[in-house]
Amino acid sequence: MLTIPANAKIIDLTTSTLWFDENGILCSISKKASPQTLELARQTLKDLRQYIGNDKVCMLIDATHTSETSREIRDFAAEELPKIAKAIALMSRSSLGKMLANLFFKLKAQPYPVKMFDDEQEAVRWLRQYL
Repeated sequence: MLTIPANAKIIDLTTSTLWFDENGILCSISKKASPQTLELARQTLKDLRQYIGNDKVCMLIDATHTSETSREIRDFAAEELPKIAKAIALMSRSSLGKMLANLFFKLKAQPYPVKMFDDEQEAVRWLRQYL
């Protein structure tokens, strides 16, 4: 799905690797990781904030390796994501990744656009309207 460009300034978090593309879209590739704790989710958000600053961003997320999360983590994410996201485009090579992403965003309606894609270029085109 997503590949990290050779010249990208990345931030390597416990659950994902992030970078900004040439359009200013925050790209994220989920890692195979153990389920998060609330403490880890808070630290990840703090690290993310240091990387992106206080502005909201458009996000392109490869959720292929996203692990199942607890209700506590989903509630935390649902509360915090609107503070940093203008729009989110999701991609996944796995049925589980697609299911988990769709489930999260259907259970917790968000105040920003969210859409699942199979094609990276199509996802980027969609996100550009929100930049």
